[in-house]
Amino acid sequence: MRYRSQSLNSGQEINRNFTCNLQSFYFHYASMKTNYGGNQNSPHIPPVSVANEDGLQDSHSNRHRTAWRVFGITTLAVFMVSLDATVVVAVFPSLRESFGATPDWLLSWILNAYTIVYAALLIPAGRWVDRWGHARAFSIGLTVFTGASALCGLSVGASFLIAARMLQAVGAALLTPAALALTLDAFPANRRPFVVGLWSACGALAAALGPGVGSWLVDLTSWTAIFWINVPVGLAGWWYAKRTLASSQFHLSQTSPDAFGSLILILGVGAVCAGIVRSSEASVLTTLTTLLCGTILLAALVIWVRKHPVASRDFSIFQNRNVLLANVATLVFGSAFGMMFLSFFLFMTGVWQFSQSLAGLAAMPGPLLVIPSAILSGRLATHFGQRPLLIAGGLLFAVSQIWYLLRVSAQPDYFVSWLPGQILAGLAIGMVLPNLTSQALAGLSSDHFGIGGAVNTALRQLGGAIGVAVAVAIVSHAGQTVSSFQVIYLILTVAGLLVAGIACGLKVFPQDPNGFEMAGPKTFSPPMRSTL
Repeated sequence: MRYRSQSLNSGQEINRNFTCNLQSFYFHYASMKTNYGGNQNSPHIPPVSVANEDGLQDSHSNRHRTAWRVFGITTLAVFMVSLDATVVVAVFPSLRESFGATPDWLLSWILNAYTIVYAALLIPAGRWVDRWGHARAFSIGLTVFTGASALCGLSVGASFLIAARMLQAVGAALLTPAALALTLDAFPANRRPFVVGLWSACGALAAALGPGVGSWLVDLTSWTAIFWINVPVGLAGWWYAKRTLASSQFHLSQTSPDAFGSLILILGVGAVCAGIVRSSEASVLTTLTTLLCGTILLAALVIWVRKHPVASRDFSIFQNRNVLLANVATLVFGSAFGMMFLSFFLFMTGVWQFSQSLAGLAAMPGPLLVIPSAILSGRLATHFGQRPLLIAGGLLFAVSQIWYLLRVSAQPDYFVSWLPGQILAGLAIGMVLPNLTSQALAGLSSDHFGIGGAVNTALRQLGGAIGVAVAVAIVSHAGQTVSSFQVIYLILTVAGLLVAGIACGLKVFPQDPNGFEMAGPKTFSPPMRSTL
């Protein structure tokens, strides 16, 4: 009983130290560990029980080595998934050339099919991982992701590639919570905040390196190389995981993941994105009908969540005003981020005629600045709260897009016309994204951190899919001209101002020592219908 109580306390400690991490889904599994009573159903390194000092030192040394081996395996897998997410966006111009007869609206699903399926499955995937066992779920997720990567490399048509990307998303959705759970279980409580921070930094680094690596591979061989490179890495990781990770116990809970709710979400967001991306070539009636169908499906999802007792998405967290505003801002900024990232490569390769590798290299300064900016803004948030940083970040993002709007022309001038705006955008993203995550969880009780973090991550992913659809629709309609991208920069400017405006509506509370805004007594404690 004493060991169980310590596990619960350590799980709560982890939740409070995750505030400033770049990937909010980490809250999801840390909270689940608290809800399920710590490590009792998870693979972990057992406590040491020895009779002499030498044996104690040897056992501690073995546990230390094993923990870092687990960290190496899980980090490798997450690095591969994070790299793949940005690589595919970077090589989208090459995909357009390879599938020249395929319309842009269909090609956009190579990006959006993955994003939508991944976002929809993130929340219920946590329960699947607990039902199957962490090590087993990790192996299954890695196998599915690796096999789907091989299918992507074998694709000869856009439709086959889209289907393979959806299968990739299923593997990634299983891999992410399983990898985090294994990492948490391998280290003692006092080391977990540092280790998870290092783990998240590796994921952010992979996302930053993705454009450069992908562009280099495309120039060296072809776009299929970005998928084939996952195969040997995935196979090596699977083999090493089998040798290192202990099989975990697993249990069947009384409720099942909400597969039907996930399906409604996929179809609803998919219909909205399809209506947007085809608006440039479809009739007005077709576009409105598709958008209406998507809206009806999303409305049906809300009804389903309210009535279904085990729905995987609990909207009652939005009764908290700050949580609602933070998630709305996350959806807006996620859309802006997806639109900005894709439009960068379309502009560099289409207007300035940069080679794929040069465009990838030009993309790296902005993402690399996000990491130090996020760390610094996280520290500032502990003293000043999230609201001033979100307002400043939204305004700075708007300024960066105004810079593009006024300075960028058809004449290539990267260092003078582009780089200053890119630096401002990178700093702004580092200020906004982690603080939106923190604000989306501030004011929630600890047993709601899981659903709060998972919903916030899913909204950011879904917003990115909508942003990609809008960018493709604008470029398809007006062509790759400076004027068409100026429309995109104008929309991005409005998005930054919207985020700043929404942040102005946040209520400010005193800060606790761990960086959360304290809302005093927790008035928000509705019963959890959601079972992750």
